[in-house]
Amino acid sequence: MSNKTIARMMVGVMVLQGVVLLSVWTGNTLPAASAQVPDPGAQRLQQLDELRQINSKLDKLTELLRSGEIQVRTVSVDDRKAGAAR
Repeated sequence: MSNKTIARMMVGVMVLQGVVLLSVWTGNTLPAASAQVPDPGAQRLQQLDELRQINSKLDKLTELLRSGEIQVRTVSVDDRKAGAAR
């Protein structure tokens, strides 16, 4: 490495150290992490609520399928290619 490269790297390191020192002096530090104790009971209640919502949505979908209001039409890959060629 040349002396110019080393000098530039040292200037960069000194600038970064200055920024760190300035942030320490001004008090701009990251907030301390606060650990929270997980509440498994509350998590399970939330899971149960989500499962109930999913079940109700599935019930509605099942009713729609049984009523015949929804029609499903399948198209094979060959039909798509033939339609695109037209």
